[in-house]
Amino acid sequence: MDLGEFQIPGNSDPNQKTSHLSLDIGGSLIKLVYFSTNDGDDDDELGGSGKESVGVSNSNRSFPVLKGRLHFSKFETRKINDCLDFIQTKRLHIGGCQRLGALPIEKTIIKATGGGAYKYADLFKEKLGICLDKEDEMDCLVAGANFLLKAVHQEAFTYLDGKKEFVQIDHNDLYPYLLVNIGSGVSMIKVEGDGKFERVSGTNVGGGTFWGLGRLLTKCQSFDELLELSHQGNNRVIDMLVGDIYGGTDYSKVGLSSTTIASSFGKAISDKKELQDYRPEDIARSLLRMISNNIGQIAYLNALRFGLKRIFFGGFFIRGHAYTMDTIAVAVDFWSKGEAKAMFLRHEGFLGALGAFMSYEKHGLDDSMIHHLTQKFPMSSLVGDKICSPLNGELNDNESIECSVYAS
Repeated sequence: MDLGEFQIPGNSDPNQKTSHLSLDIGGSLIKLVYFSTNDGDDDDELGGSGKESVGVSNSNRSFPVLKGRLHFSKFETRKINDCLDFIQTKRLHIGGCQRLGALPIEKTIIKATGGGAYKYADLFKEKLGICLDKEDEMDCLVAGANFLLKAVHQEAFTYLDGKKEFVQIDHNDLYPYLLVNIGSGVSMIKVEGDGKFERVSGTNVGGGTFWGLGRLLTKCQSFDELLELSHQGNNRVIDMLVGDIYGGTDYSKVGLSSTTIASSFGKAISDKKELQDYRPEDIARSLLRMISNNIGQIAYLNALRFGLKRIFFGGFFIRGHAYTMDTIAVAVDFWSKGEAKAMFLRHEGFLGALGAFMSYEKHGLDDSMIHHLTQKFPMSSLVGDKICSPLNGELNDNESIECSVYAS
């Protein structure tokens, strides 16, 4: 497969609007990736002013070209009916593939991954008349990450001390790396090549922990609400710091500054306060810091264990949230003594859905098309091997990757 290209099934008629859908149904969120040909609404949706189109690869193939976009969207799994309504309204399931030799009721299939692909298979068949063709979760995560790192120019970036820098990836020196996917739980995967990987570790303390504990402690009703609340908080009100133990001074002998967290939520032991006496904002901040620090440390220890210098963090726990990224980055930087860097992915939450999307090509379910990708970004400046960009926040549901599709 050429860099920046992959095949998906579809209609080779360049005049017909087409859609191809894949799903990653997790314990907390459902992620969708779908392709559609360009139309006038898409330009308004993306916002064409001030954008720069960045090419990823070249091809001499002389096929009819369909220009379109890969779109990204998400829904809470507990609101799965909203997802089904979205698919039905946009008629995304109409672009499903045909399985040869299948019974009429099973002909339309959609690629899906994650545990929910099994749990909700009957619901999708009942409501939309489609069959979920299940792909392995780890296979999809790795395939999605490898594709993005190779094909999308401004995909990986570092974030430290409030500065976000996109990093150019040397495709000849990509492997091996550690992929840390933070969903409801956390999986840590050593990736050594296309289709060559091993899940080496993980932790049950992940995004689901933050959401679940946060909901119980703050009464927030959504992950986004909890994340926004944490942005307004001060964890030092609740966390016990080294300075609290050492009378405001550093413990310099072992390299601990006075502001280092000695015990998350530790001040609640000695404070004569009840839960209602603490601000929800401070609780959310402390909880986010605790979980992010834990993940960053475990990730680095696994990278050290296998001699890996590159650590990529993905999954919808991060959501481009500055404080979360900074906490993970500081943890990796601290424990590695500056030798390792945490790198984040722009399409962090859609790795599994992208991998499932690419699996259409693997199985050759229908006529094929080849995608050429370009990415729309705000204007950025190149500094050495890094690209400094003003981009902030998570990937917007309306944001998309622009594609040139070559119909075979």
